[in-house]
Amino acid sequence: MSVTPIELPVDSETGGELQRGYNRDGTKAVRVKKRLTSRTATVIALLIAILWTIPTFGLFISSFRPEELIKTTGWWTIFENWGWTLDNYSEVLLSSSASAPQLGAYFVNSLAITIPVVVFATVIASMAAYALAWIPFKGAGWIFIVIFALQIVPLQMALIPLLQMFTTFLLPIQQAVHDIIPIIPEQSYVQVWIAHTIFGLPLAIFLLHNFISEIPGELIEAARVDGANHGQIFLRIILPLSVPILASFAIFQFLWVWNDLLVALVFSGGTPDVAPLTQRLAELTGNRGQEWQRLTAAAFISLIVPLIVFFSLQRYFVRGLLAGATKG
Repeated sequence: MSVTPIELPVDSETGGELQRGYNRDGTKAVRVKKRLTSRTATVIALLIAILWTIPTFGLFISSFRPEELIKTTGWWTIFENWGWTLDNYSEVLLSSSASAPQLGAYFVNSLAITIPVVVFATVIASMAAYALAWIPFKGAGWIFIVIFALQIVPLQMALIPLLQMFTTFLLPIQQAVHDIIPIIPEQSYVQVWIAHTIFGLPLAIFLLHNFISEIPGELIEAARVDGANHGQIFLRIILPLSVPILASFAIFQFLWVWNDLLVALVFSGGTPDVAPLTQRLAELTGNRGQEWQRLTAAAFISLIVPLIVFFSLQRYFVRGLLAGATKG
């Protein structure tokens, strides 16, 4: 005796549509993935990378060419106008005056500015992001919206008001401390630290909040059941899980502060004791920019530290960019 299978009805508005929608979305994702990983996409990406690298390659060649050749011929004529020298690098590294010390002092200033700012901004932003994501309090949503909106405000609008605040409140304190302890200089990095940290916090809190809020709530609840307070949860759960996004933001913040000139000029007072490397690079070009051959060498010298930072944190950077992109 044969039994004929019975076809059960499928609700076209629920299961059937969901299944067909799933297949349609899955097929679309597969098509997009194939297009992005195809040979054509790879060739286009390589061409874009080459075009993006050509100006940098030209500056690199120009940094080893004599001044007269740089100002009269293009770098692409290197084989027709042969000439190599290290004078540009020696002039940049060893030139100094009473008002402008050698480049090494500015390197130290840039490190003294950049490293604390990265630490301050990362620590403050991670704590604020955790509080906004996992500590319920009245007005948390509005605070996050305000922080998000601050990203569209140009920092140039805040330079003068912030400088006036520093002049009114911070400088008298620094002067008083200097009078009591003369060893502490009148000019310090405090103003630059505060300014860079303030300008970096909106983006930092936004990025970290989006990552921290996606951490499974079961982990937080399990820790609370075990008696952990917010400090313990933050240190033992949130921070270890947030290493990729913290490293990604640290790289962005380091590069932004290291390459900054505007904020440093406004809040350092232009004094060599506090001025960063970018200020010295601007001075090397001369009053009218006629000595720009120095800039070709100085630019590659200033690239050393950012390259070391990026390649040392590259694996965390990639993980931070991909964090939350997939589930499961």
